[in-house]
Amino acid sequence: MCDLHIRHATHADIDTVLRFWRTAAEGTSISDDHEGVARLVGRDPEALLLAECDGLLTGTVIAGFDGWRCSAYRLAVHPGHRRQGIATALLAAAERRFAALGGRRVDAMVLEANEQAHHTWAATGYHREDHWRRWVKPL
Repeated sequence: MCDLHIRHATHADIDTVLRFWRTAAEGTSISDDHEGVARLVGRDPEALLLAECDGLLTGTVIAGFDGWRCSAYRLAVHPGHRRQGIATALLAAAERRFAALGGRRVDAMVLEANEQAHHTWAATGYHREDHWRRWVKPL
């Protein structure tokens, strides 16, 4: 295990995060560009959490809170650093943030086909809710 440090992303981290997601994250999002991440960091500077091992970016999670619902997105760990507790540490940091903000439940966005992610989320105490479906409309 490395010397793990979790911190909030800054504007200076955006390009590094975008490169990291291309390596470590499954799928892409319509907001996976400099403008989208800059908007997130500018609107809620504590939402994008970064895990660093010995100064190297090894994991991310977006811990968004809109005042009513806690949402977790983009939980990603670099393939070379998986199974070392990084995802667990990121989720624990996100949950502490949510609890401090008065959150009551976390909704996580997880790709249906990402079986490895399903195991990670289940191991950290999350469960799948099959009675909900996500409806989207690009703007």
